[in-house]
Amino acid sequence: MARTATSDVAATYPSPAACLQLLKPITWFAPMWAYGCGVISSGVPVVDRLPEIVAGILLAGPLVCGTSQAVNDWYDRHVDAINEPDRPIPSGRIPGQWGLWIAIGLTVFSAAFAATLGLWAFVAALIGLALAWAYSAPPFRLKNNGWYGNAAVAACYEGLPWFTGAAIMMSARPDALIIVMAVLYSAGAYGIMILNDFKAIDGDRQLGVRTIPVQIGAAAAARLSCLIIAAPQVAVIGILAVYGRVGYGAIVAALLFVQLFLMRALLDDPRGRAPWFNATGTTLYVLGMLATAIAISDLGDM
Repeated sequence: MARTATSDVAATYPSPAACLQLLKPITWFAPMWAYGCGVISSGVPVVDRLPEIVAGILLAGPLVCGTSQAVNDWYDRHVDAINEPDRPIPSGRIPGQWGLWIAIGLTVFSAAFAATLGLWAFVAALIGLALAWAYSAPPFRLKNNGWYGNAAVAACYEGLPWFTGAAIMMSARPDALIIVMAVLYSAGAYGIMILNDFKAIDGDRQLGVRTIPVQIGAAAAARLSCLIIAAPQVAVIGILAVYGRVGYGAIVAALLFVQLFLMRALLDDPRGRAPWFNATGTTLYVLGMLATAIAISDLGDM
């Protein structure tokens, strides 16, 4: 009897390991990096706001991004039961309605946590959380159309965390220049999101998920992705030149120059090389983000 009771408990409550897997820690890096760029771009000395910086890292990664992963897995549980049955929800390691309860609980906690970090961090968190639900949950389910879904993900992974980092450091709305840079790098991330959809073109087509590669074909999607990734970086280089940050602009230009060579290889085999570019070209892209953040860290408003 004791064994049966223990088994019932195990089947009723999710394990900590299953919960952590549900939140996909590997996905936290991108928003935490963008958040760090926001912190640096503010120009406020890091030592002055260490507790707030740590709190913001938790907000950007485990809380808001983790929430988005929980929401996505809950509303994808039926598809995952077919394609990835070992994931926490379809495997039963997160049983019953626990996946939904975790997503709702994290949403509420994330918003409350963000409220302690200032008005603008709270506003950015609410937008990010709203986009996380709209991306995965009906009736919006933005992920079913790549034109909308990629925009939501790019904003949540790049623009909003950058804005949040600067807002926490400045205890105010970030300067217009910081916002412009956050928007530009968020726009470039849209192109990266297009490439990320290459890994499941066949499955998405069968399931009716209208990603951009599904809608316009792999070759056209790859060309569009390259254009979207490169164009904002050109704008960043121009803005840095206008503000007299020619050296930093040259760094971003050099990183973009290498990306362009990688893009040529990508276009020769978009489906085969999309993961390769996401590992190489994207690394150069985020290094450019860091260089840009340092460049504008002591500049005032536009």
